[in-house]
Amino acid sequence: MATLVLAPSHKMNIVLWVLRVLMAALFLFAAFGKLTSNPMMVEEFGKVGLGDGFRYFTGALEVVGALALVTPFVSGVGALLLLCVDVGAFFAQIALIHGDWIHTIVIGAILAALVYWQRAQIRARLGL
Repeated sequence: MATLVLAPSHKMNIVLWVLRVLMAALFLFAAFGKLTSNPMMVEEFGKVGLGDGFRYFTGALEVVGALALVTPFVSGVGALLLLCVDVGAFFAQIALIHGDWIHTIVIGAILAALVYWQRAQIRARLGL
């Protein structure tokens, strides 16, 4: 069954790119802290109790997701990957770290919007 995929309007395309670039920058910044062993990141991941390997793994996922987010061919999949990372961060903040969790909701809402707006692309890339 063929699916008609409409291209976003010029204004919507600009909004998508602004959100993609902002989210990519945010996650690259967060990944930098994790991958360079920023003391705050080491402390937070110490509370999670999964070791340094998990911190490096999370940082690597953030780098891959951020780069995918600004790559048009896989942008939707990158947003989906980062949304999964963000959901994990939300539950870690609530259950283990007991820190500021509101930012994870705001970031998650933006990523969910990106996933929604690119849902046709995601289905095509994942073969759904």
